[in-house]
Amino acid sequence: MTTSPSANRLDPVFPIADHWITLDDARMRFLCSGSGPNLLLLHGLLGYSFSWRYAIPALARQATVHAVDMLGVGFSDRPRRLDGCLRACAERLLRFLDAVGVESCDLLGTSHGGAVAMMGAALEPGRIRRLILVAPVNPWSHNGKSMAAFISSPLIAPLFLAIAPHLASTHGYFLRSLYGDRSRIRPGTLEGYSAPFAIPGAFEHGIRILRTWGRDLRDLESMLPRIGHIPTLLIWGSLDAAVDPASAVPLARQFQHCRTLSFDGVGHLPYEEVPEEFNAAVADFLSA
Repeated sequence: MTTSPSANRLDPVFPIADHWITLDDARMRFLCSGSGPNLLLLHGLLGYSFSWRYAIPALARQATVHAVDMLGVGFSDRPRRLDGCLRACAERLLRFLDAVGVESCDLLGTSHGGAVAMMGAALEPGRIRRLILVAPVNPWSHNGKSMAAFISSPLIAPLFLAIAPHLASTHGYFLRSLYGDRSRIRPGTLEGYSAPFAIPGAFEHGIRILRTWGRDLRDLESMLPRIGHIPTLLIWGSLDAAVDPASAVPLARQFQHCRTLSFDGVGHLPYEEVPEEFNAAVADFLSA
């Protein structure tokens, strides 16, 4: 394992430092800030550590925050033939914790990252203190299942990979669809999310994830009894069009100690759309 910090960003309380480690013979990027118990932030399918730009400064006041760019996305390396199944993603997440010397942590994951967080906790349940799951992909939400199968099909996937990096207008449309109130999209958001798309191979790992979507959800459902004892906070936006808010009810039943919070009029990205309210809710849960 190798690690090297690059330039710190100025912050009135804690700086946010870029770090790089070598994981599975590839370079993986993560951000680190704060002091206190370890908290790992895990992005969604086409997100990266940029997703947590409003959360890190707030949560760093009470935790040592790690926000990763998982291999295959963001500014981390894109190894060819990187396994995209849910279990493989979770195993890489656990190896990341090993590499940075984190024995236990609180784990916050959003969307597909929420599913990875649950699977990672199930693989090593003694390692995760608390779970915060933001609109996590789960077996009871049917949103996206047919689209995942369509985009990752042998006929469509090559076409998608050829044109997706060049469709900036489509990137903007997709991002806007994730907000409940598009007036809340702040300047620089689209540019930030689009920046890694200029790196070759930006979409290949996403296709590999989509190919095993249905099988992965069945695998996840079978593993959930292993994490039922972990204190959990579920957060949704009431207007989430990506992961069905109604799926929070059966998902919450899988946990013995679970809080559920819904932000009215908010979409799939509450940590961006209403960051102050989101950060306050997470901070309250972590301090309980």
